[in-house]
Amino acid sequence: MNKRLFFALMIVLPCITLPTFAQNIVLNVIGESGVATTEIDSIGYTKQFPNYLSLETEVYALKDKLIRIGFIDTKINEIRKQDDTTFNASIYLGQKLNRVRIFFNPEFYKELLKFSEVNINSTYFDLDIKNLELTLELLNKKIAEQGDPFSTLELNGIKKINEDLISADLHIQTNQKRRIDKIIVKGYEKFPKSFIKHFLKLKPGQSFNLEDIKSKTERLQNLRFAKELKSPEVLFTNDSTTLYLYTEKTKSNNFDGYLGFGTNENTNRIDFDGYLDLRLINNLNYGETLSLFYKSDEIDQQTFDVKLNAPYLFGSPIGLDVGLNIFRKDSTFSTTTQQANLNYQINVNHRIVAGVKGSVSSDLLDSNTILINDYTSNYYQIGYNYVKPQYYDPLFPINFWFDITSNFGNRTQDNIEQKQNAFSLEAYKIFNLNNRNSFFLRLTGASLSSDNYLDNELYRFGGINSIRGFEENSLVANLFGVINTEYRYRLSKTIYIHSVIDAAYFENDITNTKNKLFGFGVGFGLLTKAGLFKLNYSSGKTENIPFKLSNSKIHVSLTATF
Repeated sequence: MNKRLFFALMIVLPCITLPTFAQNIVLNVIGESGVATTEIDSIGYTKQFPNYLSLETEVYALKDKLIRIGFIDTKINEIRKQDDTTFNASIYLGQKLNRVRIFFNPEFYKELLKFSEVNINSTYFDLDIKNLELTLELLNKKIAEQGDPFSTLELNGIKKINEDLISADLHIQTNQKRRIDKIIVKGYEKFPKSFIKHFLKLKPGQSFNLEDIKSKTERLQNLRFAKELKSPEVLFTNDSTTLYLYTEKTKSNNFDGYLGFGTNENTNRIDFDGYLDLRLINNLNYGETLSLFYKSDEIDQQTFDVKLNAPYLFGSPIGLDVGLNIFRKDSTFSTTTQQANLNYQINVNHRIVAGVKGSVSSDLLDSNTILINDYTSNYYQIGYNYVKPQYYDPLFPINFWFDITSNFGNRTQDNIEQKQNAFSLEAYKIFNLNNRNSFFLRLTGASLSSDNYLDNELYRFGGINSIRGFEENSLVANLFGVINTEYRYRLSKTIYIHSVIDAAYFENDITNTKNKLFGFGVGFGLLTKAGLFKLNYSSGKTENIPFKLSNSKIHVSLTATF
């Protein structure tokens, strides 16, 4: 072997193998007595270290820990090396104190201490010494929430009163209270200002509280048309406080439609039906929503519905809902309904509405029978809406929806007024069992209370958005309730399959009919670049009548977001 190579290996090999033989050093902490040592061991400390510096740091950290729990006389006597791998630290504990009495000046606002369990007197408060650090931190946080984020707390004049109690004077260093002077939105500069004031509850002039601001800006995640990019930031100058909000406009317009087909029992031919549902959200940067709905079904019925929601009118907390609905039943009758409501957003999830609703129905055949006739109706209505979104999930963006409306008014027919009450309910909830499995439950219902009824004022239901397995709007009732259930299983983040189990009950006092309905089937959903594609196959039956596959329905829909 080359001599130079041999000597090089002799030098390098020990350097490589040296760490293999390195050992950790061990720490033993000893108190001034056996009882003190047992107390230290019960608190616990790290015993093995890679070097002396980390060992020394642990000893001083242990000292601070002992002081915080009441051993205020704790001191480190010495750290002595016993052998090559062991160090002994000698610590004096002294007498443990359990309580501390904090004296404050007369200007101290005692209400700030309501968050903690302390005994408050006129000039002081007592608490367990183990809770002292946490209490002072929370007290400083409460003071910051009052608009003084730069306040500091100090304990001066610490002295021992007896073997169980020490006292100290609380000194609060306050600064000029801060208020929000200006709010600047970054990213989505045209974000509706009324939503900052009424939805986020932020406005210039209010007391500065960063934690409260952060919790409020998280509400942006509950908006369809915007989201929070990052936490808010604050710029402090000598005489102003500027709050920066970071948002981004999101795609929120929806286009929804479906195509349904099934065999007509009378003609034995395939009939088609479908609908168009267009929702335009925040296109004018006011947070407004314009909905347009049109449906034509296989039994020659057409529905046209348009609604406008304008929140926070003229910067006020009041919004406006207006709508127009036109329903036509082949050449039998047509009904036009208009409504106008004022709404108030209580908070992110809750909203109440109140307004008026009027309908005009015309008998197109001029038959003037007791079943179909011309009429007008006028109602006062009140309602309540609750929504809990989960917009992080594109397949199921709404977790909980609850909407209830009551109408009180009268119907006028042949110059005769008839008092009527109407009630409607729609609610659904997704129960997320785990990442793949969930259960969907939906309840819809409505009732019309009157001494007598006309066929052209009754509710029409059935189909993909009601009880599945039946023709669209083929069921007529003055009272009905529908339960829809789906067990959903995610095959991936973009595909799911589900069951269809529906049940309904309805009453029609004109025909003296009471019946129970059932729908069963399967379906799946697929999230594509074009939108959410859904298909389900379902078959319906009435009570005591067997299923017929010829009555089955296949429904296809596509919801696109743009």
